[in-house]
Amino acid sequence: MINRTLINFVCALLMMAAAAYANGKPNFIVIMTDDMGYSDLSCYGNNRYKTPHIDKLAAGGMKFTDFHSNGAVCSPTRAALMTGRYQRRAGIPGVVFAAENRPEHLHGLQAIENTLAESMKEAGYVTAMYGKWHLGYFPKYNPVRHGFDQFRGYVSGNVDFFSHVDQAGNFDWWIGDKKQQEEGYTTYLITKHALSFIETNKDKPFCLYLPHEAPHYPYQGPNDKAERSVGGKFNTIGARKDKDVAYKEMVQAVDDGVGEIMALLKQLDIEKNTLVLFFSDNGATRLGNNGPLRGAKGQVWEGGHRVPCIAHWPGKVASGSKTDQLALTMDIMPTLIELAGSKSPTDRPLDGISLAPVLFDGKSIGKRKVFWEHGKGYAMRDGDWKLVMGAKGFKGLGLFDLSKDLGEKKNLAKQEPQRLKAMSAALEAWKTDIAKGATPQPTKETK
Repeated sequence: MINRTLINFVCALLMMAAAAYANGKPNFIVIMTDDMGYSDLSCYGNNRYKTPHIDKLAAGGMKFTDFHSNGAVCSPTRAALMTGRYQRRAGIPGVVFAAENRPEHLHGLQAIENTLAESMKEAGYVTAMYGKWHLGYFPKYNPVRHGFDQFRGYVSGNVDFFSHVDQAGNFDWWIGDKKQQEEGYTTYLITKHALSFIETNKDKPFCLYLPHEAPHYPYQGPNDKAERSVGGKFNTIGARKDKDVAYKEMVQAVDDGVGEIMALLKQLDIEKNTLVLFFSDNGATRLGNNGPLRGAKGQVWEGGHRVPCIAHWPGKVASGSKTDQLALTMDIMPTLIELAGSKSPTDRPLDGISLAPVLFDGKSIGKRKVFWEHGKGYAMRDGDWKLVMGAKGFKGLGLFDLSKDLGEKKNLAKQEPQRLKAMSAALEAWKTDIAKGATPQPTKETK
């Protein structure tokens, strides 16, 4: 005989759980492109091709005009995103190389670090990552060891978009912490698995991280073929001669994927409960478009680290809004921690600041002093002023007022000696501070 009282009780619990979710934790989708420049999107001024779906994302949300990657290259920015701290504190100030003869090949995100994914899991989120990791080559560094429930993708800096062979000639495609074959164009696979994850987890809070490979080399469009083979010889950046056309195809493949994801969120009626963040890991190479900015990827000039950033959350983030708030990749983790109701790590204090006041109230989080490093180059921002030291093609110290000189053309170091002195002292103090207690990296392979 059916116990109707029990059935009614269970139904009531399910309804309460559904109501709690609807009014509770938001979903998060964090999309990061690779080597996309400040003006590589049409909504940021690119007139060579269109990116309609990302443009729509910006039109329905907030566009940042002063957002920066923490690093001028791949691994450092990813370390800052995952830890909410300056990348050197996590022991990853530079690229983790694929070549096994490089000492940095042994480096990775150590278990002692607190990650964004772990913070989300503590708050009751389902977590997944599809795409590029680049924070360690060995299984102990794998994303599933750092809080992600699911991982499909590659751990090196880049792979052939079809054969998934890295530039050192090794096969590099993982499902969880095991290498496995999976046919498909990298960009399409990332979108495919994202859609499946969203569909499966639509009734529970989720945090989805999508670090795309595009438009990083090898320059291969969706209709090209594999060029790299394990142990074979190949052109690292790709064999196509019309690389500018391939670049366009790669960006537009990402744009199509964004469109598919947003359409699914709307179809599932969870768009209004989902914060989507879109940004790049560093500035573009010379093949991309950094707009009016000086320099490119791998440099501490603005072109190396000022990147596009869009926040979209209907009903929460004002449509068509724009902010000139200075923000960095390391601000993503504290922002999501606050929105998820999670707790910030106490043993490794965050350097980033929550952007919630900016996103929802259009407020400033105040004047900031922030820093960059790449090789022997350093840079610092103090409000609109930027100090540059050891930058490529530049000797001495540079001081620029970005409010009037976004292209960093007019060096005001001689006209502003007191400001130069103060900012130089602050930069030296920061260099000393981040070196203290930085997580050590192994010097020999360990299991």
